[in-house]
Amino acid sequence: MIIHTFKFSKRKAITAAVLVLFAAAALKAASPAAKSVFSAAVAKTERLLPIYCVETDKPQIAISFDAAWGADDTDKLLEILDEYDVKTTFFMCGYWVDKYPDEVKKIAEAGHDIGNHSATHPHMSQLTKEQIIEELTTAGDKVKELTGIEMELFRAPFGEYTNDVISAAEECGYYTIQWDIDSLDWKEYGTEAEIEQVLNHKHLGNGSIILFHNDAKYTPEALGTIIEGLQDKGYEIVPVSELIIRENYTINNEGRQIADAA
Repeated sequence: MIIHTFKFSKRKAITAAVLVLFAAAALKAASPAAKSVFSAAVAKTERLLPIYCVETDKPQIAISFDAAWGADDTDKLLEILDEYDVKTTFFMCGYWVDKYPDEVKKIAEAGHDIGNHSATHPHMSQLTKEQIIEELTTAGDKVKELTGIEMELFRAPFGEYTNDVISAAEECGYYTIQWDIDSLDWKEYGTEAEIEQVLNHKHLGNGSIILFHNDAKYTPEALGTIIEGLQDKGYEIVPVSELIIRENYTINNEGRQIADAA
């Protein structure tokens, strides 16, 4: 999980505090036009974050799969999820939807979330905002045409994001979803290693979002044991759409989504 922390030396912290006070004093005396420019500059430098996990008192977590490459294991994964009566979230690339329409329909018919994972799986940090919107719109249109589903969840390829990526997704009606637990299934360490990685992860807790891939070598073997282990720990497994907070929330510097005080 990527956690953004901010470390300053004592001297830098004092200098920063003085600059903030100076700026605040200058802003107070400034004209309305100057205040508007200052506020816009501050907003421009604000670091936007996706949702890594959710602050909740409920013992709920979400399992998610990125679907960008093969589809050989999809039926097996769906059988396991059905056996445990668990609903999850599949983030799909547009070209994956084109190549495996029957799998997309099966996932939708089984009641799992379908999320947007871009059209072509690019490094979105290298795209313009207009290109990002095109990626989202193209993938979204493919899924809607095939299933009738209007997607509302988005995960950036490679987990890479910028302010433009998140703001473009928001403009397109998407919540940008990251994860706080990586199963590391893509590294193919083995079944036991994958189980250990998830069930004993230091970040596992209420509101966690777990990352898997639908074509990882050992995930079909590990998934049932992981589900049982999570349930034994008292967690209810829900789709991301049921875990996140829809409105009136903030995201702290760790990517934790927190409901605003009433």
